[in-house]
Amino acid sequence: MNESRSLRIGVCEDDASIRRVLTEGLRYAGHDVVAAHDGAEAMRLFTDDPGLEVIVLDIGLPDADGRDVCAALRAAGQRAPVLFLTAYDAMHDRLSGFHAGGDDYVTKPFDIREVLVRLAALARRSAAVEPPAQGLRLDPDRHALRMPDAEVLLTPTEYRILAAIAARPGEVVRRRAVVAAAWPDGAMVSENTVDTYLSRVRRKLEEVGSPVTVHTVRGVGFVLR
Repeated sequence: MNESRSLRIGVCEDDASIRRVLTEGLRYAGHDVVAAHDGAEAMRLFTDDPGLEVIVLDIGLPDADGRDVCAALRAAGQRAPVLFLTAYDAMHDRLSGFHAGGDDYVTKPFDIREVLVRLAALARRSAAVEPPAQGLRLDPDRHALRMPDAEVLLTPTEYRILAAIAARPGEVVRRRAVVAAAWPDGAMVSENTVDTYLSRVRRKLEEVGSPVTVHTVRGVGFVLR
């Protein structure tokens, strides 16, 4: 692949002027753009679009944190690389974006040429598609866990724990990766605290009739199966 290849790109940005600059710049460069203005629309348009090759996702969306949207997309099986676009530039903001499943980061104001180069680089190393976690859906707006016929609300911490594990179905996710995804950078979190939250998550998975649950792999981490 080279940088001139046409890509199908999802763009989620709530600021109309920035969204226009992005979509026009990407289309002028020959790319196909699917545009969303908030997290709910991004979930509706991006979740089941297997043709998306990269996603540009604003963190400061009006209805949800873009990092939670990214985590929900990952849990639903969307594996297109994500470039976060945000005004936040502190180290803990960048780290939380990566822990939520993001792949790169550009701060506002940006130069469209840098965005184009970074998207091309992300598309080159796009990961293989993995199956989603058996009908499990996460709502980043309400921090809800959904199955086809049931829904339960999660706390923000429960949501991020489950999203981190569900994003890699069948794989063992290390305990430290779960902590990094669910708590602020540098937080002191005991094993008992993590296990308590996992117990709550398991109860809520059972409550909505999920066919999968979170298993503990002693001394390593957690797996959804």
